[in-house]
Amino acid sequence: MEFSQILTYAPLTPFFFVFAARYPIQRENWLRRSLVHLAAGIVFTVGHLAIKAFTPYGYWDPAYREWTSAIWDPHTHALRMSWVIAKRMFWGNVVDDVSGAYIPIALIAHAVAYYSRFKERELRATQLEGQLTKAHLQALKSQLQPHFLFNTLNSISALMMTDVVAADRMMASLGDLLRMSLDEDGSQMTTLAREIEFLSVYLEIERIRFEDKLHVRVDAAPDCLDAQVPHLLLQPLVENAVKHGISKLSDAGEIEVVAKRDGDYLQVFIRDSGPGLSVPNVLTSTSGHGLRITKERLSTLYGSGQAFEIRSRAEGGVEVSMRIPFSVVPTSTSVSIEHVERPRMMSMRVEPL
Repeated sequence: MEFSQILTYAPLTPFFFVFAARYPIQRENWLRRSLVHLAAGIVFTVGHLAIKAFTPYGYWDPAYREWTSAIWDPHTHALRMSWVIAKRMFWGNVVDDVSGAYIPIALIAHAVAYYSRFKERELRATQLEGQLTKAHLQALKSQLQPHFLFNTLNSISALMMTDVVAADRMMASLGDLLRMSLDEDGSQMTTLAREIEFLSVYLEIERIRFEDKLHVRVDAAPDCLDAQVPHLLLQPLVENAVKHGISKLSDAGEIEVVAKRDGDYLQVFIRDSGPGLSVPNVLTSTSGHGLRITKERLSTLYGSGQAFEIRSRAEGGVEVSMRIPFSVVPTSTSVSIEHVERPRMMSMRVEPL
């Protein structure tokens, strides 16, 4: 008898589960949808009784005081489905079927539907946040790319009046620099090796401009060369050191770039021997466009997992230090510096011709 009562719900449950999930009750339509689900509960009851009627325990026969099929009389061996039997079955089961079966099915369907919509909204919010972050990073990067271009074009324009050969060499180096920049194809991340290669081409331009006033030393541990770093990480900071540090000196100055691994982090230091900050250890509006954008990019990319500091050095000049999570691209996609071997430490010194 329990099998006849309970299992006959099974064929109906998937259809009404989908129906309840498809038409959820919400604040703006609760009255209309409640009536719809009440009607669905009555249809559910009719369907359940129609299936139950075929079972041996479909109907309580008061004449013989026993459970029997609602459509077949085992005593007369004839069909006996009548409106009276159907009415008795309906009124005897409608409350139990609606409250004990349909409403729990609808509640579970609503819970599943609400959870699915919540996860979908959460996913859309995450995707939107990622798109906004990507757009923000791309906007910051697009500010950096023309920054050094305008400065270099101004230098070329000045040299054209005094040293055409040097201006021609600077234009050739600028072409290489722009080609490398375009090869990145909008990517936010690259390898440290690629960044140093990009930096070395940029320093060729500055070497022509400053002649024997500029000395640059780059030390990067071999195990850091394949580390992932943001594209255009080093160049704007070195350019800032040149513009606000070396260019202010009457004598020669030095810029040092150091990269090393510290556990799960990559540490990068950029030091110059310039006059230092006007306000010690404070990033001011005159400290440089590249510094502010780089700090914002690191914050956007890594959040609290990064550190960016600028401070005056005791021996003179400024030191910019960065710490970002250490991660290495797969070997098949890593980029190495063709013109630099990888000994214990890599050292590049830019000297005048």
